[in-house]
Amino acid sequence: MSKIGSVMTPVGRKALLLGSGELGKEVAIELMRYGVEVIACDRYPNAPAMQVAHRSYVFNMLDGDELHRIIELERPDHIIPEVEAIATPTLLELEKEGFNVTPTARAAWLTMNREGIRRLAAEELGITTSPYRFASTREEFEKAVEEIGIPCVVKPIMSSSGHGQSTIKTPDDIDRAWHISQEGGRAGAGRVIVEGFVNFDYEITLLTVRSCSGTVYCEPVGHIQIDGDYRYSWQPQPMSAAALASAQEIAKKVTDALGGYGIFGVELFIKGDQVIFSEVSPRPHDTGMVTMISQDLSEFGLHARALLGLPVPAIRFYGPSASRALVVEGDTDKIEFDNLEKVLAEPGVQLRIFGKPEVKGHRRMGVILATDTTVEAARAKAERAYEALSVNVLPR
Repeated sequence: MSKIGSVMTPVGRKALLLGSGELGKEVAIELMRYGVEVIACDRYPNAPAMQVAHRSYVFNMLDGDELHRIIELERPDHIIPEVEAIATPTLLELEKEGFNVTPTARAAWLTMNREGIRRLAAEELGITTSPYRFASTREEFEKAVEEIGIPCVVKPIMSSSGHGQSTIKTPDDIDRAWHISQEGGRAGAGRVIVEGFVNFDYEITLLTVRSCSGTVYCEPVGHIQIDGDYRYSWQPQPMSAAALASAQEIAKKVTDALGGYGIFGVELFIKGDQVIFSEVSPRPHDTGMVTMISQDLSEFGLHARALLGLPVPAIRFYGPSASRALVVEGDTDKIEFDNLEKVLAEPGVQLRIFGKPEVKGHRRMGVILATDTTVEAARAKAERAYEALSVNVLPR
């Protein structure tokens, strides 16, 4: 029997977020709707989820000793990883001590390292993936590129939002790709994956929810990434019945192997009716922000409901929808979003400003959401709203 007591009392439920960006912020809000006490953690102060949480901590989550200390101090009912840069061996230890990690410590450990999840999918589960090699040194890297062939994609085994990712199109790109991978990993310089190019028609994120009532799927999310970073997404992505059935079968096989309750963002390449596994995130996915306007329970609401041990019997989809990420470039802690009355002039448009405290280089700072009668119309509406927006990047 599931129950939640009064918030901030000994009988209340407490959740600790490891990662407090825009996705963590929405999870925090959804948990609070159930009367859950939320503690937000991240490596920098005033992160988006910290702005709505009951309490927060700033520390390097790769520091296993500090991570262990804070969790022992707070003793949360739920530990919820929201980023890759976490001392996952410490999560495994904490789970053995009786703490509840969402969806499981093993899932966090395997998926926050591209090597773990790729070996699970391809070598243990026998799921089709792109060809790949791993490398820890420059010598191993050059050998991996030679074996995979050019063109190929290089990624740190632990990174997110495209950081450290690049494409080798000619031999002249090899040196640059190595340096990018060593500078962009969440844990610093280290091991990389070299992936062969996949000839696909489109790629999707299949948001897959495991709860006490079983496994359900959101409508497939189509998306466009630039340098590995999401810029556009829409729902539903048109696909054949055979491809959708195969995608759901692969998603269930992978998520069943990972176990636990929560939402999983399963990334897949589609070529005709063939489905090729790419990656999986055991938490809400950036491309899934479109669900904030497209369905009755967003991916964040689904995650909160499932991890609390509550049933998710079905997901009500409202209709064709789209999202457009707001990426800001510069070096400042003063950003103004202007002309908002024109951004929101059309019906069926929503705006989320994440509240990140600064930009260094480029950073996703918000998202525009739109819904319409077709995916094409929704995407066009989101783009019109984006074009109407003015972003003032002021000096520090």
